[in-house]
Amino acid sequence: MSRVLCFDYGLRQIGVAVGNVALQTAEPLCTLKAKDGIPNWDQLAALLEEWHPAIVVVGEPSNMDGTDSDMAARARKFANRIHGRFGVKVTLADERLSSFEAKQQARELGHDGDYKKTPIDALAAMIILQSYFETAQSP
Repeated sequence: MSRVLCFDYGLRQIGVAVGNVALQTAEPLCTLKAKDGIPNWDQLAALLEEWHPAIVVVGEPSNMDGTDSDMAARARKFANRIHGRFGVKVTLADERLSSFEAKQQARELGHDGDYKKTPIDALAAMIILQSYFETAQSP
């Protein structure tokens, strides 16, 4: 079974989702803590070891007009580090509006709006992965 891991990169938290290529399904997995965008690489390695993804997708934050956001270069660097450290295939995916959509879905499910207490980063990663499945070729 071909799996995909997706990361919603952030400076304090990195959302993680897992997906099935054959079924084109995605689900939120977990949220990793980060310090200035740097995760605990051992935790990330454990996820890669557990799920053995055929490809890793990293959300690339662009502005609505398609230009780079302030975080785009950092997200690309994070993607490059995953590839360099672990040798897995990594691709970038447009993540415009994923956080907005995640907040909207969370509210519909009864989220109280305290995103520090109850993060939605993994939900955002799932939305990025679903979008990737809809627009990209499978690995």
